[in-house]
Amino acid sequence: MKQLLLFIPYTLLCFYSHAQQTVFEQSYGTQTATYQQAIQWYYHLAKQHREIKIAAWGSGDAGKPLHLVLLSADQKFDPKTWHRQKKAVILINNGIHPGEPDGIDASMMLVRDIVNKKITLPQNVTLAFIPVYNIGGCLNRNTYTRANQNGPAEYGFRGNSQNLDLNRDFTKTDSKEAATFARIFHYLDPEILIDNHVSDGADYQHTMTLISTQYDKLGPTLGGWLRNTFEPAIYKGMADKKWELIPYVDFEFTDFSKGMKMFYDPPRYSSGYAALFQTLSFMPETHMLKPYKERVQSTYDLMVTFIQQASLHATELLDARTKARNELKAQTIFPLKWKADTSTFRQVIFKGYERDSSLSEATGLMKMFYSHSKPYTREIKYFDHFTGMDSINAPTTFIIPQGWHEVIERLKNNGVEMSYVQQPATYEVSSYHIDSYKSMAFPYEKHHRNYNVKATVLPKKPVQFQPGDVIIRLDQPARRYLMEMLTPTGDDSFFAWNFFDAILQQKEGYSDYRWEDIAAQVLKNDSLLQQKLAEKKAADPAFAKDSEAILDFIYRNSPYYEKAHLQYPVYWIE
Repeated sequence: MKQLLLFIPYTLLCFYSHAQQTVFEQSYGTQTATYQQAIQWYYHLAKQHREIKIAAWGSGDAGKPLHLVLLSADQKFDPKTWHRQKKAVILINNGIHPGEPDGIDASMMLVRDIVNKKITLPQNVTLAFIPVYNIGGCLNRNTYTRANQNGPAEYGFRGNSQNLDLNRDFTKTDSKEAATFARIFHYLDPEILIDNHVSDGADYQHTMTLISTQYDKLGPTLGGWLRNTFEPAIYKGMADKKWELIPYVDFEFTDFSKGMKMFYDPPRYSSGYAALFQTLSFMPETHMLKPYKERVQSTYDLMVTFIQQASLHATELLDARTKARNELKAQTIFPLKWKADTSTFRQVIFKGYERDSSLSEATGLMKMFYSHSKPYTREIKYFDHFTGMDSINAPTTFIIPQGWHEVIERLKNNGVEMSYVQQPATYEVSSYHIDSYKSMAFPYEKHHRNYNVKATVLPKKPVQFQPGDVIIRLDQPARRYLMEMLTPTGDDSFFAWNFFDAILQQKEGYSDYRWEDIAAQVLKNDSLLQQKLAEKKAADPAFAKDSEAILDFIYRNSPYYEKAHLQYPVYWIE
């Protein structure tokens, strides 16, 4: 009887241990969990450990909710409480590209090992995981679409249920996933965001590369601390775990003798988006040709390193972030674009493979390949300083007519504080006239983006606004985000993403034969327009011979020309 009693707990222990194993472990590192397997696994684990809390958030495009897994050593799960307790909050996002599932499997093992006390979660750090972000892509499993990648045996697809690349959707927010992510992000207000990926492109010896938020975007205090203190600590922590970490290798660079630039991350990407809210963001990129088991392990070890270093530097991190936010309150000039400064650089150790050539069995012609029999180790220049460009002054207030509801909805998703016009009111405001722009000839993530935008600040004028129009003061945490998104010349502004394209088309016009007589009367009554027209003819002989162009010139400079055409509908008070 005693033997039977001893046997039962041992059997349960074995069953319990096996139940906690992931698909990745059970397959000896060759397979990744499906969406259903991952979510069920987390729920099963949460039933056994009070340090875990799982919440289902808004639906994604696939009709299934995004899940948020919270992990706290003291079993408190309120982000506001965490921040009051001076804890560093780390948000880890997985499966944004489900064909790159390294983070999905690594996070499952990490959460389990923390609750089983194999890995220590410090009291001054709390964790939040999105187990699978791109659910539609994860459900769309196959074995072929990652042609460059070495495992796992089966994986998800890059596009979501709308065939959108969610890593280009953080500001334009065409997907339900991005809208839900924004709410999660602002609910947590994390100090650190980790967005796990797998690279593509050149072949080299390193298993793990890392994209960090551009330091200069974060400002001198937070960006300087990231560059000089926290990032070196991450690199050392990984070296101690026998991983030789290197900045993300941009495969567009083919001649490393000229150096390598830091990845440029406008706000459409997770790291560029997070920077708008003074969050340190990182994109780990494991190398696609390394064995899947090795890639998952390096991702696991990198997340452990982030936890360890965030704990060791928690006070510094929180202080630097607070100072950065105070600096933001006082900042009046904002650059909208950034350019790599090639006059300054640092040296990094790059371990690559020499290029070679041989006859291709596929084409019968010569092919290029990276020769693993010719490894090399070299110091290369790394250009990681960026200079801000196209700077503008911040107003005190933006006013947006309520009809632009798609923009207003996205602002609300990002925690923008706003009030509303209560009764018809006239304000003295400034605004932009869109002088010129180009649009992409081919669609990019559901849009024909506008670029090379030129805009003129129009003279202040009184404009009447109606009840329900939106008033947005700039003295709020979303200050930087508002400047980037509501200025038409911004890299990833709402204008760039076509949300204001309706103003680019004239809604009214004229017939030449009818306008001829009216145009003559307009000129007769406007001596300044007569002079302006004469100067235009003198300066442009082709114009002077083009009757249609002359009539259009008179029309555009007359009261008959519609005010809404090319009038950017975001107004501001200085």
